[in-house]
Amino acid sequence: MHSVNSAFWHNKRILLTGHTGFKGGWLSLWLQKLGAQVTGVALAPNTQPNLFELAQVARGMDSHFCDIRDAQALARLVYDCQPEIVFHLAAQPLVRASYREPLATFASNVMGTAHLLDALRGLDTVRVAVMVTTDKVYRNLEQPWPYREDDALGGHDPYSASKAASELVIASYRDAFLQAQGVAVASARAGNVIGGGDWSEDRLIPDAVRAWQNGQVLEIRRPQAIRPWQHVLEPLHGYLRLAEQLWQQPELAGAYNFGPPTHEAATVRQVVEMARQAYGKEQAAVRYGDGSEGPHEAGWLALETAKSRTVLNIQPQWGLVEAVQRSIHWYQAQHTGANAQALCLAEIAAFEVASPRA
Repeated sequence: MHSVNSAFWHNKRILLTGHTGFKGGWLSLWLQKLGAQVTGVALAPNTQPNLFELAQVARGMDSHFCDIRDAQALARLVYDCQPEIVFHLAAQPLVRASYREPLATFASNVMGTAHLLDALRGLDTVRVAVMVTTDKVYRNLEQPWPYREDDALGGHDPYSASKAASELVIASYRDAFLQAQGVAVASARAGNVIGGGDWSEDRLIPDAVRAWQNGQVLEIRRPQAIRPWQHVLEPLHGYLRLAEQLWQQPELAGAYNFGPPTHEAATVRQVVEMARQAYGKEQAAVRYGDGSEGPHEAGWLALETAKSRTVLNIQPQWGLVEAVQRSIHWYQAQHTGANAQALCLAEIAAFEVASPRA
């Protein structure tokens, strides 16, 4: 399996949208560790606490607060950066929030993506754009097989629909403009990520940690929902490898799934029990619902990742049990005073030297 090529990333000019978010914060720290020149564009962090501030993500990069719905402001920042590689992670990323604010979700996820791609038109420095969407772009038939990159797109909830729509925008800009300009554009569809430093609402591990640290009972709405869980460093490693490959072979542009082996897709209940074990069961109370509460969410979702494995030569490093354990232990260490940036850099270092699982 190929690890990330640090020589490739040294002094590369990177534009990263969404650097104030959970995945964006981790990717910013990793790129900084690799010696890249990173410019970040995002809204200010929207949770307290948040990884961006705790891990001092901005210290090693050029950080800008900007709403990607503002096309002119975004275009100015893109032009000033003169990026060689773009990672687009900025989004409204939550299903339940999209039910509350559908128009804002579509504005960020569809038009925000279009604004960024349009800002790359005519920019002669850019060679690669990795546009991060989600595993939820597929029209979910609730069938027990994994989705492949050429399966039909769709979306019941506004979040999923907005991300599926952004895939069409990405493909259109690639085919109509950017491919001819010499820019390799890919979309990256990753499964559910876990790891330290996420304090978003309605996410399983953050909800568990919040409840247990406050001596409360964790309430689980849909214990039987199945998702392709993975540690946050798994897809980020995939995005980095994808960018490296597209730089060398732009003809590989297209859509890529990133997730665990299909048989490792697990129920919410299984992940919660792993988390309880890692946290200390005596302090980790749970109440499971019957799955009827709240708006519609997909029940079964898994990804076929053969394309990423074969084209990018990547394999999962950490199994689900280890991913959950590392996530819980990160929160526990941070809660008792450990430095968040040091915790992240230690995880990245451990990931870089890990052997892929057979």
